[in-house]
Amino acid sequence: MDLKAAVGALQPLQQKDGALAADADPAEATALIARVRSALAQLAPAFPHDAAYFAALDADLARWVVGGFDVPDFLDSLEAFQPQQHRIDGLGHLVLFPMHTQNGSAQRLFEAVLIETVWPEFIDSLEAGAYSNALFVPIRFVDFTSGYDTNSAVLFPETVAMREIPTFTWGAIFADREAARFRRVTRAAADITRLALPADAARLLEDQRLAEETFVMWDLIHDRTHMRGDLPFDPFMIKQRMPYFLYSLEELRCDLTAFRESVRLARSEDTDEVTRDRAQLVQYAVLFDRLFRFPLTGSRVRNYDGLGGQLLFAWLHQHRVLHWTDTSLAFDWDGVPDAVVALSDAIDELYWRSIDRPKAAHWLAAYELVRSVLDPHPASKWARGLSDEILSGPPKGMTDAVLDDEFPLSMFYEALGRKLGGVIESTAGITGSD
Repeated sequence: MDLKAAVGALQPLQQKDGALAADADPAEATALIARVRSALAQLAPAFPHDAAYFAALDADLARWVVGGFDVPDFLDSLEAFQPQQHRIDGLGHLVLFPMHTQNGSAQRLFEAVLIETVWPEFIDSLEAGAYSNALFVPIRFVDFTSGYDTNSAVLFPETVAMREIPTFTWGAIFADREAARFRRVTRAAADITRLALPADAARLLEDQRLAEETFVMWDLIHDRTHMRGDLPFDPFMIKQRMPYFLYSLEELRCDLTAFRESVRLARSEDTDEVTRDRAQLVQYAVLFDRLFRFPLTGSRVRNYDGLGGQLLFAWLHQHRVLHWTDTSLAFDWDGVPDAVVALSDAIDELYWRSIDRPKAAHWLAAYELVRSVLDPHPASKWARGLSDEILSGPPKGMTDAVLDDEFPLSMFYEALGRKLGGVIESTAGITGSD
């Protein structure tokens, strides 16, 4: 489509902050924005529910040109875009902003994404009941520009270029990308490790739409968990610099809460058949994505999701419900749910104790929880004991003392990575149609 081509031609003319680069031709940029605005005007009638957004977007684009292509400000169009007000299964949105894409480009370039909402009936019932999450918008890709031809699986308003920070009212997650890469990586990992998959898990790997619905349920509960529970003061939501293993525990806490709630729903006699089925599948999704893809994705530089996956694997192994014997992976499936919930309990206990502790003591307690399961690097200052000078100084000193790879991969993951790494890399840019 002309919109995608025009945005693709505009991106090389921008610098990191989104402004027109000093050596770029303003006349060329003006012509490209004219093409973008014309394409949007032609496409807008297909999205009547976003009429206010398209009007504000056109005004923001025009203002960027008139303002001399300075750092873009798309606050007005961002505030007009409210997809959480139209959570209807299959409903489409065309989204264009100057933005960076998480796990993609750190530059605020123009990106366009054609999406549709994933909102099955059982999710509507869950969200309307005990799992309310007014900001959550699960979506799937229809088409996208280059910034999303990456590992990025989120569309977050905070990534948009704007003059001030508003109250954010939505956050969108690409369930189709999450499901597609899960299916590809888990299938390969099961083959490599000679894991005999339970029938439900095998069914999950064979059905993309089923996997999407499963990830929507996982994400619905995960996302709301960040603001619920006996939390340390604002453990994750404010941008703050702290040891990366604290981010590991927060993300893992939210995933394990999704697992815990899925166990509860699957065991409840009051749960309807569809929800019970998806609740069982969420447990497999959390386990296999966390155990296979997370530890081996990305670099070893403060990889907090990777660390969370390592922690879950080691916990299950040490609780003897995960076995690596005769070069084959196996699970005691009857014992897995309670073992996972026990790790969730340990993290919840850490959080519950935290409000009675000073920050440094909480950080040390969190480290000890991880260290009780995973071996730190032999050169770790934290493992040897931080000096009084560091402990009595500002928090920055404690954070700086953490190694980039404080908890290296185990021999199991080193060996698995040599065989699975290429499969994980192949999922960059994947969608549900691949």
